[in-house]
Amino acid sequence: MKKILELITIKFTKAFEACGYDSKYAKVTVSNRPDLCEYQCNGAMAAAKEYKKAPIMIANEIVSKVGNDSDFSEIAAVNPGFINIKVSSEFLDAYVNVMASEDKLGLETISVSKKVVIDYGGANVAKPLHVGHLRPAIIGESVKRICRFMGDDVTGDVHLGDWGLQIGLIIEELKIRKPDLVYFDESYAGDYPKEAPFTISELEEIYPAASAKSKIDDEFREKAQLATLKLQNQEKAYYAIWKHIMEVSIKDLKKNYENLDVHFDLWKGESDALPYIPDMIEDLIQRGIAYESQGAIVVDITMEGDKKEFPPCIVRKQNGASLYATADLATIIEREKLYKPDQYIYVTDKRQELYFTQVFRTARKAGYVKAETKLDYLGHGTMNGKDGRPFKTRDGGTMRLETLIGNIEEAVYNKIIENRQVEEREARDTAKIIALAALKYGDLSNQISKDYVFDIDRFTSFEGNTGPYILYTIVRIKSILDKYNELTKDENQSDSLIKDTGTENEKVLKLELSKFSEMMDAAYQELAPNKICAYIYDLSNTFNKFYHDTIILTEEDKEKQASYINLIKLTKKTLEICIDLIGVKAPHRM
Repeated sequence: MKKILELITIKFTKAFEACGYDSKYAKVTVSNRPDLCEYQCNGAMAAAKEYKKAPIMIANEIVSKVGNDSDFSEIAAVNPGFINIKVSSEFLDAYVNVMASEDKLGLETISVSKKVVIDYGGANVAKPLHVGHLRPAIIGESVKRICRFMGDDVTGDVHLGDWGLQIGLIIEELKIRKPDLVYFDESYAGDYPKEAPFTISELEEIYPAASAKSKIDDEFREKAQLATLKLQNQEKAYYAIWKHIMEVSIKDLKKNYENLDVHFDLWKGESDALPYIPDMIEDLIQRGIAYESQGAIVVDITMEGDKKEFPPCIVRKQNGASLYATADLATIIEREKLYKPDQYIYVTDKRQELYFTQVFRTARKAGYVKAETKLDYLGHGTMNGKDGRPFKTRDGGTMRLETLIGNIEEAVYNKIIENRQVEEREARDTAKIIALAALKYGDLSNQISKDYVFDIDRFTSFEGNTGPYILYTIVRIKSILDKYNELTKDENQSDSLIKDTGTENEKVLKLELSKFSEMMDAAYQELAPNKICAYIYDLSNTFNKFYHDTIILTEEDKEKQASYINLIKLTKKTLEICIDLIGVKAPHRM
């Protein structure tokens, strides 16, 4: 089904053409003055200059040509040349009834499905997830769901940081703490143990200790760099330790991402690109794309027309070691071989924009991706505390993500038990669902590139532009439907469609519902989950006003009542589809 604005625009296109004007002026938009009209066409204002006519004259011609079209209840030309439009109840009812009958609410998905790889998450092995991992995880998850909903073939890759100096630091610190391990016995020739010689808790303590030591102990850092090089050369003992690190870390990461309702199709990391690196470096050198500079191998990325010079992309260090860019370029080669994407989407902190410019330009210069392949970088802002700085614990440390989620769950739980009598288990389960909605909605309702302030009191409020408010609206609708079903369980419920009953708030709700397709198209084209959040907030507000001003359960006119019920069923369906796209679920009651 076409978007409602498209259907209206088609009629105005015919009118503009019939009057001798270019159809480009026929675009119809949602009115920015809802007190005056529902839709508007400003094309006469723009056409006036080209056709050397007063805009009100053109507007009057168009209104006359549209004539008595039954799809409109009112069309008026208004000085100096605006066209105000109101649609008929019959036209609007027909539209929302089609929405109600279709799984995707009448949305026209994309005509040609693209293969899309979304690189998000970006966690490092041997480290716990912290608040810095929140944004890429939930933004990437939502973008993945949006693209799939629109019809794309999407693969989500966590792309772990599982290689490089961080592993060398862990190995060298482990060598100091547990020197008797067989991995450090150069004379050992047997098979290495299948069980890891450490737990995830030990790993999470080892890495920060080693990292801090490397900043003040040059000798330790040099040894860690040597260990990294040995690992890159896949020396048997160090490679065995790395495999233990991976096994222990991924198990823990999967558990924590699962708690966040974030799911990856691939659990690949930088290490998966290793087999492609030697040939890639040689290829870049042989074709003259890369060259030696001060002992390193680099690729120039500055292009004709750039207003500034970009630093070259380093693909191999002086000591022969790989860098992040090396692994990311090799990963693109691997993805082209295995998946052949039409589009790449990378979700990371916006401070990495220059880095991804280097990687993308190098990939294009080398011909690793086709000219038409889209390389999209979604750089997100930071989650800040009330002081405007990146969110920290009270003692200034980086907060673990599970701690943050736990704090929100506790805040929601306290509000639940303050407001109603409920069993402990149900209160805890409900708090978990609402807390995740509070956290995700609080983040995704902002533009991706913007920083935002994390305010636990505001995010967990059941009023205002918050996740709990959206869930409360859905729960309210569920409650109405439950009561309606109970009241009519011994009756034959009407199969009537949504119909006009003459109430103003009813039409406003239908108009809000009809914006779904436009909103989804914009969210998809712009990769913008915040557009979904803005829509469901407006829809929730519109529904709640309709609910407060409309008698539903005690309505004596059964035909009218059935129409109301079908309308709120559609509202519930729309809200539930939307919250799923941002990775949120609703409880049955709150």
